[in-house]
Amino acid sequence: MDGLNVTALAERFVLSGWEARESIRLARLVYLFLNLPDPPDLDGSFPDHARLRDLLAIAVDGGDTDEIEERFLALYAHLHMNQAPYSVDERRRMDAAGGYWNHAGGLSPILKAEPWIRPDTVSADFGAGNGLQGLLLQVLYPHAKTVQIEISARMAEIGEGLREWLGVSSDRIAWIVGDVLEIPATGHNFIYLYRPVRPEGPGRDFYTRFAREVESEDRPPIIFSIADCLRNFLSDRYEVFYGDGQLTCFKPREAGECS
Repeated sequence: MDGLNVTALAERFVLSGWEARESIRLARLVYLFLNLPDPPDLDGSFPDHARLRDLLAIAVDGGDTDEIEERFLALYAHLHMNQAPYSVDERRRMDAAGGYWNHAGGLSPILKAEPWIRPDTVSADFGAGNGLQGLLLQVLYPHAKTVQIEISARMAEIGEGLREWLGVSSDRIAWIVGDVLEIPATGHNFIYLYRPVRPEGPGRDFYTRFAREVESEDRPPIIFSIADCLRNFLSDRYEVFYGDGQLTCFKPREAGECS
């Protein structure tokens, strides 16, 4: 990756109002996507990749930062596969629990995660889709392991192709093909959620259990939650340290802080 180009692009983002450290991270991702070859396109999973990458390159060469961000997000969402290949049964199970069908969580969680991820961190994504979010966390902040929890074996297979494409070592990614309603929330230092289920019926049981399990940890994990449904289930052992209407970030209170 061309460090001079990354620095120059990051400076353009800073001048347009971006925070300096997030600008560097975003610029790294832009040039990563520009310099990679075409991804493994199993069964035509990424038909518009080349076109969207070319549009991003044009924006980087001559567009303003708003255009660069817009075209990068279009490429990112395409790679995330909003039109995901879930089976009829998988869609039925997700609909019954109010889950989202692999909607892209956006850049904010990825760009803001750095202070909370260390080399020994075990991160997890509950409802990972093809795992792009967790893979990009590994690209920017290499750490011990990312656990990708996803109901669709097909999406996990596509995610393994993306892992190889992005150059993430296989020993840093662990797939659990299963229903998030059945997977414990223990053993992680950092958890990412994009409203895997709605907070009623079986979903209410999920959030109740999830909150109980993370709070039972000796060192409760940092939690980044998109379209958050978790807040009302957590006790005052947790506090919100960031929220923008889309992303809500939780951290455990220090000992003695709980009211």
